[in-house]
Amino acid sequence: MNRDVRVKTDGAIMEITFARPPVNAISRAASGELFEAFREFNNDDKLLVAIITGDGSRVFSAGWDLKEYAASSDKPFTGDFDLGPGGLGGFTEFWDLKKPVIAAVNGSAVGGGFEMAMAADIVIAAEHVEFWLPEMELGFVPDAGAVQRLPKLLPTNVAADLLFTGRRMSATEAKRWGFVRDVTSTAQLMPKAYEIANAISSGAPLALQALKECLAEMSALSVRDSFAKTHAGWKGEAGMPIFEKTIRSEDFKEGPRAFAEKRRPVWQGR
Repeated sequence: MNRDVRVKTDGAIMEITFARPPVNAISRAASGELFEAFREFNNDDKLLVAIITGDGSRVFSAGWDLKEYAASSDKPFTGDFDLGPGGLGGFTEFWDLKKPVIAAVNGSAVGGGFEMAMAADIVIAAEHVEFWLPEMELGFVPDAGAVQRLPKLLPTNVAADLLFTGRRMSATEAKRWGFVRDVTSTAQLMPKAYEIANAISSGAPLALQALKECLAEMSALSVRDSFAKTHAGWKGEAGMPIFEKTIRSEDFKEGPRAFAEKRRPVWQGR
């Protein structure tokens, strides 16, 4: 398919492997290829969950391809560094991505590689993994997700520490803060990712997408305003099209019927 990206599907799961040796640095072209993979995942109704990982067991991604940038750094600044419609890594700014993504972090997640993991819905990591943000010592700000997401994902003072010092956070520490769900051996990383993906994909497809939509819409709202948002959704006035479609769907009726009849539900995705 793509030079830097390998894609395979297993039932409702798409596995996306970033393979750009030696360290999976994120170039413009690689970001575009990753975006194409995530767009294919988003548009295929049969696919419900994606797993993003890196090739090998040493590096998930070393982040932004600084050599590519350095080669063009003597050109006049234009006010933009375009990494494509999905942003760095293809999905850090893919705002229309309506299905969950699991990051199976197989090795070092540095700078933009860490920011890719931040964009995932669930993160698991091999036990030797470290996360860090070296941007400040390189003279720039990690604004492909770190300054935007990290203070929401970790305690504010912990996020500030990582941003200011560039220190390395182990997978074990990341789990302690709740950023990482599971820490596994390298051998068990992908089986664990598939275990989680299979659990997610057993649910109703529309409800799954509605959950992701609700989480995105309500992340900056108070609890009271979040309730107001869902109440408006029942009236079709919330601007949450998937949530509003879900509560009017056949699947919304099928779940209670299946429960009452003591059988497994048959989801139609409509």
